[in-house]
Order: sequence, then structure tokens, then C-alpha cells
Amino acid sequence: MMITLEKISLKLGQGREETEILNEISLRFDPGKIYVITGPNGGGKTSIAKIIMGIYQPFSGKILYNGEDISGLSITERGKRGIRYAFQSPPRFKGIEIERLLKLANPDVNLKELRSIMVKIGLCPEDYLERIADNSLSGGEMKRLEVASVLLSRTKVAILDEPEAGVDLWGFEQLLNLVINSHRQAEDRTTIIISHSEKFLEAADEIIVVAEGKVQKQGKMDAIRPLIMEGIQCRWRKICLGEEENYGSQCSR
Repeated sequence: MMITLEKISLKLGQGREETEILNEISLRFDPGKIYVITGPNGGGKTSIAKIIMGIYQPFSGKILYNGEDISGLSITERGKRGIRYAFQSPPRFKGIEIERLLKLANPDVNLKELRSIMVKIGLCPEDYLERIADNSLSGGEMKRLEVASVLLSRTKVAILDEPEAGVDLWGFEQLLNLVINSHRQAEDRTTIIISHSEKFLEAADEIIVVAEGKVQKQGKMDAIRPLIMEGIQCRWRKICLGEEENYGSQCSR
């Protein structure tokens, strides 16, 4: 399913405290592709994800899902259409066992499939399926379970917000493989990943660089890598992105 953002602007706060977060963002996410949105902290990456999911409502512009205007739809309605979001900081659930939590994502999943995906995210099913998804779990453990729940569901558009956050190196490799393999096995799934990880960037079909609430650059890794190496967070950010090529040497490293 194709997702299109048309001139999306987002403002948060009220009155004098109102801040522009996104400024007329226009993007198209095609089915069957992996997209990675990257850029400096505070540039608007997560806001784009939350706009797509319906957590934030745009100040202006619209969101099209396979041609349907879903700008006014709730999170629940978007979820019914197959859009899923894995939070950067997953919520905890008192009293809910991990097995039940994963079955909420896909009631048809059987125990064998649950065990398989637990192994793939690096968590022993015998040790975890009967545990409660509460504060007894580390941030990295919850992150892996959150991503697993999104990928287990009948997802048409999977949005993963910094899936590597809080995950150790060994767990990250397993999580990376799960995300990529799950995407390849799904039929025309669109996968959108918010990440700074070079390995996710290398796995992407397209990389979108977002800074200062705008799309600064979009393309494949070969085109984007020089910008990352230059450091897009510097005060000469616009110069680094090629908007004033004569001053490229002034970019601080």
C-alpha cells in the first residue's frame, strides 16, 4: 500500500509557545520498499512517523493511503487498514503476559510461530513467554518485543522508530535480520524505519534525510553517505547538503 504525504506541516504548543515542527513535507512511500528516515535529533523524523500513524494531526496538508485521504482517521482506523507503529520507547503492560501481548498483535499465531519469532529476536521463549510485560523487562527487551508484535501483525505499513535503541550488539544483529527478512517475506509491505544506524541505512531502498522540519535530501546510500560523513548536524547544515556548494569547505566536522 502506498503512503503519500502532501505538503504536511505540523505545529505543536499554543500561542507564543507554538513551534513549527514540520514545514510542508511531501513524501511518497511505495509498497515493497524499505525506507530509512535519518537526520539530526529534533529535525522532525519521529514527527513524520507519528503523523502517518495519526498520533499527531497535521496543521495543514493531507495523507493519502492507497489513494484514500486518511488525514482525519483515528489511530484505530489506521491500524485496521494495516498501518502499525513501534514506539521509540515502548509502553509497559501490567498483568499481561508476553505470549498474550504477542497474540493481541495476531490472534491467529500459534505457539510454534511465537517460539520462532522469540528466538529470532534473541529472547528464549521458555524464559520469556510467561513473563509479564512490565518494568521487570529492560528497555532493550521491550524494544525487541515491540518490533516483533508489529511484524507479527497483518502489517501493510510497518513504522519502526529507532528499533536499535537500547538493544545490545548481539540483539541488534538478530533484530536487523528479522526486520529485513520479514519485509522480504511480506507481500508488498512498506517498511519505514527511523534510524541513525549505518546497517539500517545500508539495507534501505531509499534514505530520507530530514533536518529543521524539511526533507533535505532523498536517495540511495551512495548519494547520502557523503552527507552523513560531513555531519549534517553542523551549523553549516544547508551548505553541507549542497545548497551552496561554493562554501562546502566551511562545514565543521
